[in-house]
Amino acid sequence: MFEQREGEHPLAEDPATMPGDGHVVFIGRIRSPWTTRDDCPKNMRAAREQGGGATVEVDAPYRPGLEGLGRASHVVILTWLQHAPRNLIIQKPRHASDAKGVFGLRSPARPNPVGLHIARLVGLDMETGILTLDAIDALDGTPVIDLKPYIPSVDAYPDAVFGRSE
Repeated sequence: MFEQREGEHPLAEDPATMPGDGHVVFIGRIRSPWTTRDDCPKNMRAAREQGGGATVEVDAPYRPGLEGLGRASHVVILTWLQHAPRNLIIQKPRHASDAKGVFGLRSPARPNPVGLHIARLVGLDMETGILTLDAIDALDGTPVIDLKPYIPSVDAYPDAVFGRSE
């Protein structure tokens, strides 16, 4: 499914085969128009540009935890990117000239394939556990690990930069 590119380095042991040291539960699933990796936008900006809203379906036992989330205009969604390889520690993205360490990239291929998405919360139905989003950059059926309100006064860093020399 994933070909190793020139310049990439795998880990000696694939984290997917190692015993876990935490118990993560899935609280729901993403419902999106994206069914293949080729169709799926690479980031939230591209997802918004391509259109096609999405939803999060929260499983019944976790729906009471949605209380108060409707106060937020945006929601932070943590997902488990189950189709991503977990054994690459150095990667060479298709669009990059040089290989980079996994922690210097936003690639889904990582030891723990946790996705981070910040979406506009368009609607919230507490009874059905459906969160309607403006967009998402995740495949349909992607498991959801957690939801958090996006709080601009805490989460936004206006002076943040990316691309400075190391």
